[in-house]
Amino acid sequence: MHSEALLKLAQSSLEDLKARDIRVLDVRSLTTVTNFLLIASGTSVRHVKSMADQLIENAKLAGQSPLGIEGQEAGEWVLIDLADVVVHVMQPRTREFYKLEDLWAVGSDAAAKSSGTRVP
Repeated sequence: MHSEALLKLAQSSLEDLKARDIRVLDVRSLTTVTNFLLIASGTSVRHVKSMADQLIENAKLAGQSPLGIEGQEAGEWVLIDLADVVVHVMQPRTREFYKLEDLWAVGSDAAAKSSGTRVP
């Protein structure tokens, strides 16, 4: 499955279950580990777990079994590694604490523009 198709599948799975503040980060220029990071928030442990479960099921039905799944039992932060797309489904307080969007923006054009640094 192509990266973009996998990204759309992941996004729609999360949107179907009312994920909040979905963000897509194109990290192809920053790493060779994955192409996209998809970050979304849930409203409770149950919500995070159900979104992760649904995404995992949809990915398997599409022939893309996850390479790894972390945090599914606790439901605070579930990471689903779909190779070209790595999905983080998090509770808002965990997301605010770790600030993945800011972490991955380091060195990118977006970070330079937001910090006032001039991009060549």
